[in-house]
Amino acid sequence: MKKLVVLGMGVCMVLAFASCKSSESAYKKAYEKAKQQELAEPQVEAPVEVTPVATAPVSTKKATDSANGVRQEKVTVVSGVDGLKDYSVVCGSFGLKANAEGLKDYLDGQGYNATIAFNAESAMYRVIVNTFSDRSAAAQARDDFKAKYPNRKDFQGAWLLYRVF
Repeated sequence: MKKLVVLGMGVCMVLAFASCKSSESAYKKAYEKAKQQELAEPQVEAPVEVTPVATAPVSTKKATDSANGVRQEKVTVVSGVDGLKDYSVVCGSFGLKANAEGLKDYLDGQGYNATIAFNAESAMYRVIVNTFSDRSAAAQARDDFKAKYPNRKDFQGAWLLYRVF
């Protein structure tokens, strides 16, 4: 009788341990899934041009523009219509393309025709809301965009991009 009780307890313990779920957390699963998606995406690399550097006087235009919220960057369109003009309103910058795509989808749902441009020099994806030929129209559109979303702190940092070719 004693042997049967011991045998029964042993079988119960084996069943109890065999039915335990993995101790892998949901966070770890999500992290690994994101890593796999990141590795699966093709990496965009722009060709690097090497030009000799010559000493030139310091340009004050760039410093002035930077102080006024205008940055000069060489970008290439990676998502959306490639119709970028000289000045564009940038509402988000991301290191991961998936994050930029998420914001683009949100803006498209809000009625914008958002574009994603890649800056190879800084390896950043810029989400562009609108694009203009002249600076004053772009500045007005930036201010209107900020006013439309006063509760979104991320949109309050919107800035102007001057596209360099």
